[in-house]
Amino acid sequence: MLPRYILGRLLGAVPTLFILVTIAFFLIRIAPGGPFDADKTLPAAVQANLDAKYNLDQPLFTQYLGYLGSVLRGDLGPSFQYSDFTVNELIAEGFPVSIRLGASALMLALVLGVLIGTLAAWRQNSRLDYVLMGSAMTGIAIPNFVLAPILILVFAVYFGWLPAGGWGAGELRNMVLPVIALSLPYMAYVARLTRGSMVETLRADFVRTARAKGLPEWKVLGKHSLKVAVLPVVSYLGPAAAAIITGSVVIEQIFGLPGMGRYFVQGALNRDYTLVMGVVIVIGLLIVVFNLVVDILYALIDPRIRYE
Repeated sequence: MLPRYILGRLLGAVPTLFILVTIAFFLIRIAPGGPFDADKTLPAAVQANLDAKYNLDQPLFTQYLGYLGSVLRGDLGPSFQYSDFTVNELIAEGFPVSIRLGASALMLALVLGVLIGTLAAWRQNSRLDYVLMGSAMTGIAIPNFVLAPILILVFAVYFGWLPAGGWGAGELRNMVLPVIALSLPYMAYVARLTRGSMVETLRADFVRTARAKGLPEWKVLGKHSLKVAVLPVVSYLGPAAAAIITGSVVIEQIFGLPGMGRYFVQGALNRDYTLVMGVVIVIGLLIVVFNLVVDILYALIDPRIRYE
């Protein structure tokens, strides 16, 4: 039944993406200004030629239908501001950077968040528990766009240990600060979820039975308790992955990284309609895929879950 469920979810994603494209298409055109507005007004003939080249002289609904047809063919159109590039080429350039940054941040948040939450639950109501959960609450309260400049100030400006920005060739030292800034709030959420779920799981009958059999504590925690306690974390992975992808837009701008976020921000500021639409479509597709993967993982971890 699982392949049928996957096919159904993929087919269900089609109207979702259609609604997303429709809303984004009309919203960005409601915003004041246009892609060729500048401090100096263009001559009417030049403006008319530009509008004709990019089909901006057509009725809005006609533009919408034409854009839908291009998207269905896999063509995201030309960029209005980067005249030598198509949107497909720009996204292909920035996509690997954004995915590497987001995947690293998600992995760091998941591994350390689960570890911190497990330790806090294991030493419930101890000083260690209070310190870890207090730190987690601080991580939740401070958004990453506030945390990022602080990290730059401390580790790049004061101590000079790491670069303040830039991607270079994707070296580890260039990734450390952006990944930490992006992952910390989600790491805090994962730690809180793991701690709450683990506290309940450690009181379950099967855990008492495992301890009564004389199993080592690490095996009780890692093999028996964690597999059940991690289910709420798996459910959170879908929204977390989506939030990390969208949050990377801000982090990439702060650290000057050549990912999709830079193009999204610059496209929005310059009213580069096709570029903004292209990034929105890619992010929407990633969110649909991530949520599907989470549902499948949930079924694999918990055998009681069946998709009929």
